[in-house]
Amino acid sequence: MVPPKSFTIAALPPAELAPNPEVNVPTEVSSRFAVTASNVIENLTELRALTGDTHGAQRVAWTDTWLKARAWFEGKLGALPYKVERATDAAGNRWVTLRGTTERSLILGSHLDSVPNGGWLDGCLGVVTGLEVLRSLAVFYDGLPPMTIRLVDWADEEGARFGRSLFGSSAFAGTHSIAADRVRTDRDGVTLEDALARCGVAVEGIGAAADERGQAAAYLELHIEQGPVLENMGWPLGVVLGTKGVERHQITFFGQEAHSGSTPMAVRRDALAAAAKLALEIRPIARKHPDAVATMGSVKTFPGIVTAVVGRCEATLDMRDLDAGVLAGMFAEAKAASERFAEEEGCTVEWSRIWSIEPVPFAPVLIGLCEEAIVETAGKAHKLPSGPLHDAAEVARCGIPTVMMFVQSLKGLSHNSLEDTRLEDLEAAVTAFGRLAAKTVVALG
Repeated sequence: MVPPKSFTIAALPPAELAPNPEVNVPTEVSSRFAVTASNVIENLTELRALTGDTHGAQRVAWTDTWLKARAWFEGKLGALPYKVERATDAAGNRWVTLRGTTERSLILGSHLDSVPNGGWLDGCLGVVTGLEVLRSLAVFYDGLPPMTIRLVDWADEEGARFGRSLFGSSAFAGTHSIAADRVRTDRDGVTLEDALARCGVAVEGIGAAADERGQAAAYLELHIEQGPVLENMGWPLGVVLGTKGVERHQITFFGQEAHSGSTPMAVRRDALAAAAKLALEIRPIARKHPDAVATMGSVKTFPGIVTAVVGRCEATLDMRDLDAGVLAGMFAEAKAASERFAEEEGCTVEWSRIWSIEPVPFAPVLIGLCEEAIVETAGKAHKLPSGPLHDAAEVARCGIPTVMMFVQSLKGLSHNSLEDTRLEDLEAAVTAFGRLAAKTVVALG
């Protein structure tokens, strides 16, 4: 059964995909296409039992438990009603491909790996739902959809063992950093290069994962929100506008070590006092903007003893927003504030960039389709940026039109065993994501 098409934008290459006010995917298309949410929940529960314990999920990438999760997933492919191709690329990303009438492809993806003691939904919800959507599209189109459908389980999204997040998707996007990554070590001294080799991945060749881009026309990802916004609003699902840019810096205040008992307050050059003022100031700086966040997450003092005024204080600052101008403005304000507080306390201050990434906005036309799918499913849709980074950001950075859908997280919790989402919200998410995929196939196929 092939749904009717009232339009086509297949002639547009991915990089040129743009909003089209005349595009109107009939509600009939997505309403006639259905996925079975109970299959997804059953598989998620099974995976939880297989790869978790009383402390939570243990699917840390490049470990035996992660490999067990991947083997479990491989076993699920045998139940698909039509033939699919299976392959692991040069960076360890696992691909499942249902060939269509054209090589132009719709990619569905997320990740099976977790943080230690993680939650039962983070990442794997998107992969398991993607498998059910691929199965349903195969049935709907009798094994031959109007475009190729691909599902990817990205390798090591979390970076939990070696501190290198988005490993597989960055190789796909061409933003990998082999020289720096190969020498990374875990807490036991094992190098990332050796861990990869044990799993059949040669670090020198991971850039070849970019070959998988092919004729990718769009990328869709379903993920739990990992924050409290949707729950506080009482809405089950949200449209993700993009991932926030990040400015991450180390800030070092230099004062003068002195005896805490004999140094008068008026003459102290206390580096911690200057840092403390900045820690309080970054909150009103961020609160000027509705979606901005700023966090001073680490503070170290030297000499770090109770009987000495702090002579040196090292702090870290993480600032995020979806608007590059807002992010740059917050950074400038924070730096100026640090200099002001350093002068007030008789200190000096130095800034050193740890890491930064530009904001990554998602494709407007896919945002529109995602909103339609959610409204049809849940009656209303909230638009929000993502503070955490996701594989979707790397995909979007290499020019492939991208969008994400969020489902509500209870109490905003993630990266721990208390992570959870109401079953009715999970069911709504599976249904809405299926509708989004069906709409995208009609729009691009």
